[in-house]
Amino acid sequence: MTGTVLVTGVAGFIGFHFAQALLDQGRSVVGLDNLNPYYAVQLKQDRLHQLKEYSNFIFRPLDVADRQGMEEFFAEHQPEIVVHLAAQAGVRYSLDHPHTYVESNVVGFLHILEGCRQHRVKHLVFASSSSVYGLNTKMPFSVQDNVDHPISLYAATKKSNELMAHTYSYLFHIPTTGLRFFTVYGPWGRPDMALFKFTQAILEQRPIQVYNHGKMQRDFTYIDDIVAGMLGVLEHIPTPQANIHLHPGISTAPYRLYNIGNHRPVQLLDFIQVLESALGCRAIKEFLPMQPGDVPATYADIEDLTNAVGFVPQTPIEVGIPRFVAWYRDYYRIT
Repeated sequence: MTGTVLVTGVAGFIGFHFAQALLDQGRSVVGLDNLNPYYAVQLKQDRLHQLKEYSNFIFRPLDVADRQGMEEFFAEHQPEIVVHLAAQAGVRYSLDHPHTYVESNVVGFLHILEGCRQHRVKHLVFASSSSVYGLNTKMPFSVQDNVDHPISLYAATKKSNELMAHTYSYLFHIPTTGLRFFTVYGPWGRPDMALFKFTQAILEQRPIQVYNHGKMQRDFTYIDDIVAGMLGVLEHIPTPQANIHLHPGISTAPYRLYNIGNHRPVQLLDFIQVLESALGCRAIKEFLPMQPGDVPATYADIEDLTNAVGFVPQTPIEVGIPRFVAWYRDYYRIT
Protein backbone atom coordinates (compact mmCIF):
# COMPACT_ATOMS: atom_id res chain seq x y z
CA MET A 1 0.00 0.00 0.00
CA THR A 2 1.23 3.47 -0.84
CA GLY A 3 -1.52 5.76 0.45
CA THR A 4 -1.44 8.16 3.38
CA VAL A 5 -0.79 6.77 6.86
CA LEU A 6 -2.45 8.56 9.77
CA VAL A 7 -0.45 8.36 13.01
CA THR A 8 -2.31 9.65 16.05
CA GLY A 9 -0.26 10.69 19.07
CA VAL A 10 2.50 11.54 16.62
CA ALA A 11 4.29 13.82 19.11
CA GLY A 12 4.40 11.01 21.64
CA PHE A 13 7.31 8.65 22.21
CA ILE A 14 6.24 5.68 20.07
CA GLY A 15 4.30 7.82 17.59
CA PHE A 16 7.33 9.97 16.86
CA HIS A 17 9.66 7.02 16.24
CA PHE A 18 7.14 5.15 14.13
CA ALA A 19 6.26 8.17 12.01
CA GLN A 20 9.95 8.84 11.44
CA ALA A 21 10.46 5.25 10.25
CA LEU A 22 7.56 5.59 7.80
CA LEU A 23 8.89 8.91 6.52
CA ASP A 24 12.34 7.39 6.02
CA GLN A 25 10.65 4.79 3.81
CA GLY A 26 9.14 7.57 1.71
CA ARG A 27 5.58 7.08 2.98
CA SER A 28 3.18 10.01 3.22
CA VAL A 29 2.32 10.56 6.87
CA VAL A 30 -0.26 12.84 8.41
CA GLY A 31 0.03 13.09 12.18
CA LEU A 32 -2.19 14.51 14.85
CA ASP A 33 -1.63 15.21 18.52
CA ASN A 34 -3.30 17.42 21.13
CA LEU A 35 0.05 18.23 22.81
CA ASN A 36 -1.48 17.91 26.26
CA PRO A 37 0.63 18.86 29.31
CA TYR A 38 0.65 15.40 30.96
CA TYR A 39 4.43 15.73 30.60
CA ALA A 40 6.70 18.44 29.18
CA VAL A 41 5.13 19.87 26.03
CA GLN A 42 8.57 21.10 24.94
CA LEU A 43 9.72 17.51 24.51
CA LYS A 44 6.72 16.81 22.28
CA GLN A 45 7.38 19.94 20.26
CA ASP A 46 11.04 18.97 19.84
CA ARG A 47 10.00 15.57 18.51
CA LEU A 48 7.64 17.30 16.08
CA HIS A 49 10.43 19.61 14.97
CA GLN A 50 12.35 16.52 13.82
CA LEU A 51 9.35 15.26 11.83
CA LYS A 52 8.55 18.59 10.24
CA GLU A 53 11.87 18.48 8.42
CA TYR A 54 10.35 15.83 6.12
CA SER A 55 8.48 17.08 3.05
CA ASN A 56 6.15 14.05 3.19
CA PHE A 57 4.84 14.90 6.67
CA ILE A 58 1.77 16.92 7.63
CA PHE A 59 0.87 17.77 11.23
CA ARG A 60 -2.51 18.79 12.60
CA PRO A 61 -3.03 19.80 16.25
CA LEU A 62 -6.18 17.93 17.21
CA ASP A 63 -7.67 15.99 20.12
CA VAL A 64 -9.14 12.60 19.19
CA ALA A 65 -11.96 13.34 21.68
CA ASP A 66 -13.10 16.22 19.42
CA ARG A 67 -15.87 14.52 17.44
CA GLN A 68 -16.46 17.23 14.85
CA GLY A 69 -12.74 17.84 14.42
CA MET A 70 -12.10 14.15 13.83
CA GLU A 71 -14.93 13.86 11.32
CA GLU A 72 -13.55 16.81 9.37
CA PHE A 73 -10.01 15.44 9.61
CA PHE A 74 -10.91 12.06 8.11
CA ALA A 75 -12.94 13.71 5.36
CA GLU A 76 -10.03 15.99 4.42
CA HIS A 77 -7.12 13.53 4.57
CA GLN A 78 -8.74 10.19 3.65
CA PRO A 79 -6.00 8.02 5.20
CA GLU A 80 -5.49 4.55 3.77
CA ILE A 81 -4.02 3.19 7.02
CA VAL A 82 -4.59 4.39 10.59
CA VAL A 83 -2.06 3.78 13.36
CA HIS A 84 -3.76 4.88 16.56
CA LEU A 85 -1.27 5.61 19.34
CA ALA A 86 -2.91 8.64 20.95
CA ALA A 87 -4.07 7.94 24.50
CA GLN A 88 -3.89 9.20 28.03
CA ALA A 89 -1.05 7.07 29.36
CA GLY A 90 0.02 6.23 32.91
CA VAL A 91 -1.32 3.78 35.46
CA ARG A 92 -0.91 5.90 38.59
CA TYR A 93 -2.25 9.08 36.95
CA SER A 94 -5.51 7.23 36.22
CA LEU A 95 -6.18 6.89 39.95
CA ASP A 96 -6.74 10.65 40.28
CA HIS A 97 -7.81 11.68 36.76
CA PRO A 98 -10.38 9.09 35.67
CA HIS A 99 -12.41 11.34 33.40
CA THR A 100 -9.36 12.13 31.28
CA TYR A 101 -8.91 8.44 30.50
CA VAL A 102 -12.50 7.88 29.44
CA GLU A 103 -12.54 10.99 27.25
CA SER A 104 -9.27 10.23 25.48
CA ASN A 105 -9.06 6.44 25.50
CA VAL A 106 -12.73 5.49 25.09
CA VAL A 107 -14.53 8.42 23.48
CA GLY A 108 -11.49 9.29 21.38
CA PHE A 109 -11.14 5.69 20.22
CA LEU A 110 -14.79 5.62 19.17
CA HIS A 111 -14.09 8.60 16.90
CA ILE A 112 -11.16 6.68 15.37
CA LEU A 113 -13.36 3.65 14.74
CA GLU A 114 -16.09 5.76 13.18
CA GLY A 115 -13.54 7.48 10.93
CA CYS A 116 -12.27 4.09 9.77
CA ARG A 117 -15.83 2.89 9.18
CA GLN A 118 -17.00 5.92 7.24
CA HIS A 119 -13.89 6.23 5.06
CA ARG A 120 -13.12 2.57 4.31
CA VAL A 121 -9.69 2.48 5.94
CA LYS A 122 -7.76 -0.58 4.74
CA HIS A 123 -6.04 -1.34 8.06
CA LEU A 124 -6.38 -0.02 11.59
CA VAL A 125 -3.48 -0.70 13.96
CA PHE A 126 -4.08 0.41 17.53
CA ALA A 127 -2.13 0.46 20.79
CA SER A 128 -3.22 -1.67 23.69
CA SER A 129 -1.06 -2.40 26.73
CA SER A 130 0.42 -5.16 28.85
CA SER A 131 -1.58 -3.57 31.68
CA VAL A 132 -4.68 -5.44 30.49
CA TYR A 133 -3.27 -8.64 32.03
CA GLY A 134 -4.00 -7.21 35.48
CA LEU A 135 -4.20 -9.94 38.10
CA ASN A 136 -3.05 -12.64 35.67
CA THR A 137 -0.21 -14.63 37.25
CA LYS A 138 0.45 -17.14 34.45
CA MET A 139 3.81 -16.42 32.80
CA PRO A 140 4.57 -15.50 30.14
CA PHE A 141 1.49 -13.40 29.37
CA SER A 142 -0.26 -14.81 26.30
CA VAL A 143 -2.92 -13.27 24.09
CA GLN A 144 -4.80 -16.54 24.60
CA ASP A 145 -5.18 -15.72 28.31
CA ASN A 146 -8.31 -14.27 29.86
CA VAL A 147 -7.85 -10.57 30.68
CA ASP A 148 -11.03 -9.80 32.62
CA HIS A 149 -9.34 -8.58 35.82
CA PRO A 150 -7.66 -5.19 35.18
CA ILE A 151 -6.44 -3.33 38.27
CA SER A 152 -6.33 0.25 36.97
CA LEU A 153 -8.72 2.39 34.98
CA TYR A 154 -5.98 2.82 32.38
CA ALA A 155 -5.92 -0.95 31.87
CA ALA A 156 -9.72 -1.08 31.75
CA THR A 157 -9.83 1.53 28.99
CA LYS A 158 -7.27 -0.45 26.97
CA LYS A 159 -9.31 -3.63 27.39
CA SER A 160 -12.38 -1.68 26.26
CA ASN A 161 -10.44 -0.57 23.16
CA GLU A 162 -9.82 -4.21 22.25
CA LEU A 163 -13.52 -5.04 22.62
CA MET A 164 -14.68 -1.96 20.69
CA ALA A 165 -12.20 -2.66 17.89
CA HIS A 166 -13.34 -6.26 17.58
CA THR A 167 -16.97 -5.17 17.40
CA TYR A 168 -16.29 -2.71 14.57
CA SER A 169 -14.07 -5.21 12.79
CA TYR A 170 -16.82 -7.83 12.91
CA LEU A 171 -19.74 -5.57 12.01
CA PHE A 172 -18.08 -3.40 9.38
CA HIS A 173 -15.28 -5.68 8.13
CA ILE A 174 -12.49 -3.27 9.12
CA PRO A 175 -9.13 -5.10 9.13
CA THR A 176 -7.82 -4.40 12.61
CA THR A 177 -4.68 -5.26 14.58
CA GLY A 178 -4.17 -4.51 18.26
CA LEU A 179 -0.72 -4.42 19.87
CA ARG A 180 -0.16 -4.91 23.58
CA PHE A 181 3.01 -2.93 24.29
CA PHE A 182 5.38 -4.03 27.06
CA THR A 183 7.38 -1.25 28.84
CA VAL A 184 8.87 0.57 25.86
CA TYR A 185 12.04 2.61 26.43
CA GLY A 186 14.72 4.41 24.45
CA PRO A 187 15.80 7.86 23.19
CA TRP A 188 13.07 10.52 23.24
CA GLY A 189 11.28 8.45 25.89
CA ARG A 190 8.52 9.58 28.22
CA PRO A 191 9.55 11.54 31.35
CA ASP A 192 6.97 9.68 33.45
CA MET A 193 8.64 6.32 32.80
CA ALA A 194 11.11 4.73 35.21
CA LEU A 195 14.23 5.00 33.03
CA PHE A 196 13.76 8.73 32.45
CA LYS A 197 12.95 9.48 36.10
CA PHE A 198 15.79 7.33 37.41
CA THR A 199 18.31 8.94 35.08
CA GLN A 200 17.29 12.44 36.08
CA ALA A 201 17.31 11.66 39.80
CA ILE A 202 20.66 9.85 39.76
CA LEU A 203 22.38 12.68 37.87
CA GLU A 204 20.91 15.17 40.34
CA GLN A 205 22.00 12.95 43.27
CA ARG A 206 18.42 12.51 44.46
CA PRO A 207 16.94 9.21 45.69
CA ILE A 208 15.09 7.02 43.21
CA GLN A 209 11.84 5.39 44.32
CA VAL A 210 12.05 1.62 43.97
CA TYR A 211 8.59 0.08 44.41
CA ASN A 212 7.77 -3.33 45.85
CA HIS A 213 11.16 -3.11 47.58
CA GLY A 214 12.86 -3.85 44.27
CA LYS A 215 11.03 -7.16 43.72
CA MET A 216 9.71 -6.13 40.32
CA GLN A 217 10.25 -7.56 36.85
CA ARG A 218 9.50 -5.80 33.58
CA ASP A 219 9.73 -6.91 29.96
CA PHE A 220 11.67 -3.78 28.91
CA THR A 221 11.42 -3.38 25.12
CA TYR A 222 13.67 -1.07 23.12
CA ILE A 223 11.96 1.37 20.78
CA ASP A 224 13.78 0.19 17.63
CA ASP A 225 12.46 -3.32 18.18
CA ILE A 226 8.95 -1.96 18.69
CA VAL A 227 9.14 0.01 15.44
CA ALA A 228 10.43 -3.01 13.52
CA GLY A 229 7.50 -5.09 14.76
CA MET A 230 5.00 -2.37 13.92
CA LEU A 231 6.33 -2.00 10.39
CA GLY A 232 5.85 -5.73 9.90
CA VAL A 233 2.31 -5.60 11.27
CA LEU A 234 1.36 -2.65 9.07
CA GLU A 235 1.54 -4.74 5.89
CA HIS A 236 0.19 -7.92 7.52
CA ILE A 237 -3.50 -7.19 7.08
CA PRO A 238 -5.88 -9.53 8.94
CA THR A 239 -8.47 -11.47 6.97
CA PRO A 240 -11.58 -13.33 8.15
CA GLN A 241 -10.99 -16.98 9.01
CA ALA A 242 -13.54 -19.73 9.50
CA ASN A 243 -13.43 -22.79 11.72
CA ILE A 244 -10.90 -21.46 14.21
CA HIS A 245 -10.80 -21.86 17.96
CA LEU A 246 -11.65 -18.40 19.28
CA HIS A 247 -9.55 -16.74 21.97
CA PRO A 248 -8.86 -13.07 22.79
CA GLY A 249 -6.10 -12.82 20.16
CA ILE A 250 -7.91 -14.28 17.16
CA SER A 251 -11.36 -14.12 15.62
CA THR A 252 -13.43 -15.04 12.59
CA ALA A 253 -13.52 -11.28 12.00
CA PRO A 254 -10.53 -9.59 10.26
CA TYR A 255 -9.10 -8.87 13.71
CA ARG A 256 -5.87 -9.92 15.39
CA LEU A 257 -4.24 -9.09 18.71
CA TYR A 258 -0.53 -9.47 19.52
CA ASN A 259 1.89 -8.96 22.39
CA ILE A 260 4.86 -6.86 21.36
CA GLY A 261 7.63 -7.11 23.94
CA ASN A 262 11.22 -8.21 24.45
CA HIS A 263 10.36 -11.68 25.82
CA ARG A 264 13.09 -11.14 28.45
CA PRO A 265 11.78 -10.04 31.86
CA VAL A 266 14.42 -8.12 33.81
CA GLN A 267 14.69 -7.63 37.56
CA LEU A 268 14.28 -3.95 38.40
CA LEU A 269 17.46 -3.92 40.50
CA ASP A 270 19.42 -5.38 37.55
CA PHE A 271 17.93 -2.67 35.33
CA ILE A 272 19.11 -0.01 37.80
CA GLN A 273 22.58 -1.57 37.93
CA VAL A 274 22.96 -1.30 34.13
CA LEU A 275 21.78 2.32 34.32
CA GLU A 276 24.32 3.09 37.06
CA SER A 277 27.07 1.66 34.86
CA ALA A 278 25.95 3.74 31.87
CA LEU A 279 25.82 6.92 33.98
CA GLY A 280 29.04 6.24 35.86
CA CYS A 281 27.45 6.91 39.25
CA ARG A 282 25.48 5.09 41.92
CA ALA A 283 21.81 5.48 42.70
CA ILE A 284 20.45 6.36 46.12
CA LYS A 285 17.57 3.92 46.47
CA GLU A 286 14.41 4.56 48.45
CA PHE A 287 12.59 1.24 48.78
CA LEU A 288 8.79 1.52 48.86
CA PRO A 289 5.82 -0.88 48.87
CA MET A 290 3.85 -1.81 45.77
CA GLN A 291 1.76 1.04 44.39
CA PRO A 292 -1.96 0.70 43.62
CA GLY A 293 -2.52 -0.39 40.01
CA ASP A 294 0.97 -1.88 39.60
CA VAL A 295 1.77 -5.53 38.97
CA PRO A 296 4.91 -7.30 40.23
CA ALA A 297 5.98 -8.70 36.86
CA THR A 298 5.35 -8.57 33.11
CA TYR A 299 6.59 -11.08 30.55
CA ALA A 300 5.43 -11.17 26.93
CA ASP A 301 4.71 -14.35 24.99
CA ILE A 302 5.50 -13.08 21.47
CA GLU A 303 5.16 -16.37 19.57
CA ASP A 304 2.08 -15.25 17.62
CA LEU A 305 3.75 -12.05 16.44
CA THR A 306 6.95 -13.89 15.56
CA ASN A 307 4.98 -16.42 13.50
CA ALA A 308 2.96 -13.69 11.80
CA VAL A 309 5.66 -11.18 10.83
CA GLY A 310 8.99 -12.64 11.93
CA PHE A 311 9.28 -10.35 14.95
CA VAL A 312 12.52 -11.04 16.87
CA PRO A 313 13.69 -8.38 19.38
CA GLN A 314 17.38 -7.57 19.01
CA THR A 315 18.19 -5.15 21.83
CA PRO A 316 19.08 -6.18 25.42
CA ILE A 317 19.10 -3.55 28.15
CA GLU A 318 22.91 -3.57 28.14
CA VAL A 319 22.67 -1.96 24.69
CA GLY A 320 19.43 0.00 24.96
CA ILE A 321 20.03 1.79 28.26
CA PRO A 322 23.41 3.31 27.23
CA ARG A 323 21.74 4.56 24.03
CA PHE A 324 19.08 6.29 26.10
CA VAL A 325 21.69 7.79 28.43
CA ALA A 326 23.68 9.13 25.46
CA TRP A 327 20.51 10.76 24.08
CA TYR A 328 19.60 12.17 27.51
CA ARG A 329 23.02 13.76 28.00
CA ASP A 330 22.91 15.26 24.52
CA TYR A 331 19.31 16.52 24.76
CA TYR A 332 19.84 18.18 28.14
CA ARG A 333 23.45 19.17 27.37
CA ILE A 334 24.91 17.25 30.30
CA THR A 335 28.62 16.48 30.11
